[in-house]
Amino acid sequence: MTTRGERRDRGDRGDRGDGGFQERVVSIKRVAKVVKGGRNFSFNAMVVVGDGSGQVGMGLGKADEVPEAVRKGGTIAKRNLITVRMKGSTIPHEVTVRFGTSVVLLKPAAPGTGVIAGASVRAVVGAAGIRDILTKSLGSPNPINVVTATFKALESLRFPEETVRQRKELAEALRASPPPEPRSPRPPRPSPPRPRVAPREGDGARAAAPAPAPATAAPATATPAVVALATPAPATE
Repeated sequence: MTTRGERRDRGDRGDRGDGGFQERVVSIKRVAKVVKGGRNFSFNAMVVVGDGSGQVGMGLGKADEVPEAVRKGGTIAKRNLITVRMKGSTIPHEVTVRFGTSVVLLKPAAPGTGVIAGASVRAVVGAAGIRDILTKSLGSPNPINVVTATFKALESLRFPEETVRQRKELAEALRASPPPEPRSPRPPRPSPPRPRVAPREGDGARAAAPAPAPATAAPATATPAVVALATPAPATE
């Protein structure tokens, strides 16, 4: 008689590979490529591998057959392993990552909360060994984009002490480096020469014609004074 725990282990979709890594197939899709003679069908498989202790990887395998696509995906995932920074059974801080049109939000949770996530996010965080976490998938539900966004979110996690130490090292390096030399003032830029404008046809004739002489006032001549003689009025009878 099998117990409840044995049935749960038997129903797990993951398979133990070499080195204690567990492979989980997130999605399998058939794709078609249109060519001159028709359409060529193939399969792609998104595979997530992890050891349950902080190491996780993802890979997208493509082949003409499903088993070969899964095998390629697992091989690629094992080459892309990362170490996830964990604080107990959860993550150290909240993080939001966008990949394409998919947005994944990861938040730390109290012990005993469990994994509150969808199928795609659950596969990644479960393979990494995270047991208490709150997640939310926003935007596109494409499993390839969601898995990639979750992977990048786990990769970007940092401990607060690590961030403080890196900032202190950067501040000390900047303090120890010599100050930059002052830049010499830039000389004034010479003004470009003005382009010469070719004269038009009428402008040349006007320029060649001599300018008219200024008008001079005529000398004043003495005019003889005219004396009007008074004539006597005719007498009236």
